[in-house]
Amino acid sequence: MNPARVLHVIDSLHLGGAQEVILNIVKGANRSRFQHEVATMHGQGVYWDRLEKEGIPLHSLSPQKLIPLYVPRLAALLHRERFDILHCHLVAANILGKPIGKWCGVPVRINHDHTNDPSRGEHSWLLALETWANRASSHVVAVSESCRDFLISREHIQPSDVSLIRNAIDLSRFSPSSVDRDSARADFGIPLDVPLVVGVGRLNPQKNFLLFLEIAALVRKACPRARFLIAGTGPEEYELRAKAASMGIADSVVFAGYVADARRVYAAADILLMPSQFEGLPMTLLESMAMKTPVVASRLDGMAEVIEDGRDGFLVAPGNAVGFSDRVLSVIHDPEQATSIGSEARKKVEREFSSSRMVAEIEAVYERLLP
Repeated sequence: MNPARVLHVIDSLHLGGAQEVILNIVKGANRSRFQHEVATMHGQGVYWDRLEKEGIPLHSLSPQKLIPLYVPRLAALLHRERFDILHCHLVAANILGKPIGKWCGVPVRINHDHTNDPSRGEHSWLLALETWANRASSHVVAVSESCRDFLISREHIQPSDVSLIRNAIDLSRFSPSSVDRDSARADFGIPLDVPLVVGVGRLNPQKNFLLFLEIAALVRKACPRARFLIAGTGPEEYELRAKAASMGIADSVVFAGYVADARRVYAAADILLMPSQFEGLPMTLLESMAMKTPVVASRLDGMAEVIEDGRDGFLVAPGNAVGFSDRVLSVIHDPEQATSIGSEARKKVEREFSSSRMVAEIEAVYERLLP
């Protein structure tokens, strides 16, 4: 029997958790049963090279964000290649991809819901579009209970049509022994004897790096030795640099830009700070836990479903700068607690969040839906 052909469609292959999920799916796939390809709506991005190294056929539907090109080019690709499964990731790919896939006769069309972006509920037109596009879905995968609940309550998907499959990571890659802490700190010019708080992600409103800097200022006031590192790029970079300067903490904050190997950031860090405004189940959270780096995160969405506060990480009310700074300082001042938190975090990820488990669950959905 020939392998079933799977096309993943995603908004872009730039830095992001959904892109890492696709990479883990194709790396762990049963290739005798499923043959994967990936199409990005526009451009290429850092994950283009990573997927290419895995031998995955890749398609870019447009050199830039040009919606009029997406529709005919995706339709032509689906019509020409005759895929068995269309697996859509992120908002634009879900809204455009599923109806086009249905029109082109792709037998199985999956919507992978990665995040609880509040704009879906706040903008009636977007909620209506997603609800309409869901009619073309064979099935929906949700990465967290909160994502699943939103799909059922707000987009009116039947519970039986939604599978909860949590994100997961490659535990052999994200291992504390894989990176030397001293060399990682040297990469970023961070002295060995100072507390280091890091943030990882796209520099956009969702990740709330503006609040990260407010927390940094409070922490530095109480612990002048503390240093901070932000790894990522995005539309808020200029604003963040200007804010750090205006707050008088620019000399304590390293803007590292895009870091190809995020393990080096976690290895260098004493704490990962995640004051996000919303999330699904961020890969950054799982990666940091796997590297035994304590996480201080907003008490919301998938993060609150993963972290047991005080045991394998810390949760703080969203937007509470003082609460975040107090928790970060408590970790800095209690190294034994930090070590215990990191060890428990690693154990949890090993038990519940291995990429092999995620791939097996996704392939089981494929098998169930194929005619």
